[in-house]
Amino acid sequence: MSSPAAPAARLPFVVLLLALGTFLMCTSEYLVAGLLPQLSSGLRVSVAQAGLLITAFAVGMIVGAPVMAVATARLPRRAVLVLALAVFAAGHVLAALSSDFTLVLAARVLTALVTGAFWSVASTVATAAAGPAVASRALGVMMSGVGLATVAGVPLGSWAGQHLGWRAAFWALAVLAAVAAVVIGRFVPADGPREVVSPGSQLAALRSRRLWLLLAGTVFVTGGYMATFSYISPLLTMGSGLPDSAVPLVLAGYGVGALAGTNVGGRLADRWPVATFISAAAGTGLIQLLLFLLTGSAPAVVVLLVLLGAAGMAVPPVATGLAVRFAGAAPALAAGLAVSAFNAGIALGSWIAGYALDSALGPGGPALVGAVMAAAGLVPLIALAVTGRRPPAAVRDEVLPERQLN
Repeated sequence: MSSPAAPAARLPFVVLLLALGTFLMCTSEYLVAGLLPQLSSGLRVSVAQAGLLITAFAVGMIVGAPVMAVATARLPRRAVLVLALAVFAAGHVLAALSSDFTLVLAARVLTALVTGAFWSVASTVATAAAGPAVASRALGVMMSGVGLATVAGVPLGSWAGQHLGWRAAFWALAVLAAVAAVVIGRFVPADGPREVVSPGSQLAALRSRRLWLLLAGTVFVTGGYMATFSYISPLLTMGSGLPDSAVPLVLAGYGVGALAGTNVGGRLADRWPVATFISAAAGTGLIQLLLFLLTGSAPAVVVLLVLLGAAGMAVPPVATGLAVRFAGAAPALAAGLAVSAFNAGIALGSWIAGYALDSALGPGGPALVGAVMAAAGLVPLIALAVTGRRPPAAVRDEVLPERQLN
């Protein structure tokens, strides 16, 4: 039986440092959506073409996270983190100095690739530093950077882009990433003795059926809540009748919910990971169904969006923690696949939600899409709960007691 005091254990300082990295990288990922008009004007392309900078980053994350995890498996983890941040900074400098759209697009792909490498390695460093008893809680704190990016990073970056130009926002991210590289290089401990797993052995470790059930559930559930988030502005302005000036405030509320969700979800997942994931998935589905039904009520929509941030952002630490556990000898690759699943879900959910927005469903359409996708995600998650009652020996030895997996 787990010690009741375990969840309250103090987390290593390195986990907070890694949260700084996730904050910067999520700010970069989300920021472009708020700077499309400025990017369009500055690079002399249409807004639709400028939107390819968002797509390019998502594709780079989907492909780059697992590929970079395998490619950097033999390198010291601290070196990978520092190198990823340094290249991330260089990519933003390259974009800030360029007036050529193709070059900026290439810089976005480059930064996405190293973001995938950072997330994969940071996840394994955080869980290893915290220990198995509070591994998911550590991931929740590390991924608080996502909520913090929504609350502070994206609004501040958007303000800088609107008043100082989009290049100023990119320069700021470059400088902060360079500082983070120095700090992480100074304070993240060097690797202890560890077995270097060959690429073939890493791929062999991914034969777990439960891992693929988990990834399938992650794609659908993430795609669900991001379907609504991607079109939060028309939901608020066209659907609920709020002014444009209210959108940043609601986004901040969503971010506060996200901060709570990552931390509470991480704490609960240390004891009941699959049950926590299923509860979060069901919660996002119910909240989005209510959003669809209550689209015309501004107070209800605002409250529900804060709750959606909490329920939705409980998913990343739980999903990443379970992926690392299920993969056994290939934790970094599993974390990379989890990142790919998140981004695949974002791409799928936002694509379908776009059609729903243009349909007779109107501004509430994306929320209905999100509810349906969350329901679809429950299917593999329930299958995971049923098949996970007796974990294989490779996982049972280093994960949690089998009764704790559900």
